[in-house]
Amino acid sequence: DLYRKVFVFRKDPSDAYVVLRARLEQPLHNFTVCLRSYTDLSRPHSLFSYATKAQDNEILLFKPRPEEYRFYVGGKFVTFRVPEGRRDWEHVCASWESASGIAEFWLNGKPWPRKGLQRGYTVGATAAILLGQEQDSFGGGFDLYNSFSGELTDVYLWDTGLSPDKMRAAFLSLRLPPALLAWSSLSYEVKGDVVVKPRLRE
Repeated sequence: DLYRKVFVFRKDPSDAYVVLRARLEQPLHNFTVCLRSYTDLSRPHSLFSYATKAQDNEILLFKPRPEEYRFYVGGKFVTFRVPEGRRDWEHVCASWESASGIAEFWLNGKPWPRKGLQRGYTVGATAAILLGQEQDSFGGGFDLYNSFSGELTDVYLWDTGLSPDKMRAAFLSLRLPPALLAWSSLSYEVKGDVVVKPRLRE
């Protein structure tokens, strides 16, 4: 149980990453991914990378610069411009719905204007899910200058779009519905220089 704990990615740039294991029974037609990050990086970095053998950027949360997030589904992406962080924790949730092709992005409990992305697409189920690196091939192909350095916590993946109430609950660390990946019961493997530590502050 990683309650009140964080992954600290100590080096910059880094070859370290964390492999996450999810029990995916079938392909995803909807999903929500949430996580909390704390970094002083200004270069591009990957937060959450979900690759299949057919598509390395099947699901990707990527931050090319401090005032921008990119949300990929099936290799295509939409951009969400954000205020440059005050070097504090940032909580993001991104959700996607195949039927409407609607991508939602929430930052620190607030929704951004929705965008259209990959209507009718299906996200493959046999996936390599990584924190800290961006995959250019299944489970590998890393560019160290896209690596994450800093602290990550509260990582979740659901096979549904979360309601606005649940999006806010994720930001506030309240009770959440059962998830494919849940921070409270995460199955993970650390590869390289990543340390699990208590959170410094709530």
